[in-house]
Amino acid sequence: MAIYLMIGASLYFFQEKLLFLPTKLEQDYKFQFNYPFEELFLKTDEEAVINAIHFKVKKPKGVILYFHGNAGDLSRWGNITEYFVDKDYDVLVMDYRTYGKSTGKLSEDAFYKDAQFCYDYLLKQYSEEDISLYGRSLGTGIASYLASKNNPKQLVLETPYYSILDVAKSRFPVFPVKRLLMYQFPTFKYLPKINNSVTILHGTDDSLVPYSSGKKLDELALKNVNFVNIKGGGHNNLIEFKEYHKAIKSIL
Repeated sequence: MAIYLMIGASLYFFQEKLLFLPTKLEQDYKFQFNYPFEELFLKTDEEAVINAIHFKVKKPKGVILYFHGNAGDLSRWGNITEYFVDKDYDVLVMDYRTYGKSTGKLSEDAFYKDAQFCYDYLLKQYSEEDISLYGRSLGTGIASYLASKNNPKQLVLETPYYSILDVAKSRFPVFPVKRLLMYQFPTFKYLPKINNSVTILHGTDDSLVPYSSGKKLDELALKNVNFVNIKGGGHNNLIEFKEYHKAIKSIL
């Protein structure tokens, strides 16, 4: 019993270290990418400054607001999002608080607030019908929330979860994780509030966010949701599968 209580206490007090795996960058770090970009420092509230990269092409087909996974920083995610820049899309990708050069205190509300700030920033430069939201892993809950509060062209979710609670239950089935978790990210609550098209891409062999968790979103039976099943796909390698490229080509 003592061990059980000790592990449970650790899950509660150290949950942010389990959920979020940021890497830090010096404030004078110089990004290097293959496409033209602007580095942004967005003061989203009195205590937070969000670092972001805004890729810009000559004749964009639209803009993608990209919310990345739970590990790394923009030096990595900037390279990943160049996949979409290569398809003639502008891309805005931000680092969450405590990631890279971004500062501020983490909370679920802070994730949503900063996301909306970035969305409003884009609205000053683009028509809303030209904004696509893309979430990957951790970022899928944030992107889903944002899509439920606004009217973007579309929402794309790569390796999403039904909720963080759902993933936690699968990993720690013997603990009362619902009582322990400070973060929920209930994607399943947001999708029914979205009117525009939603594309979900999930690999059957995902060992980080269980395929079953993503599949529950498909089982909501929403008419505007297209679930793309990628057989054999893991959590970080969907780009290696032709089904992924085919889906992205179709929606972009």
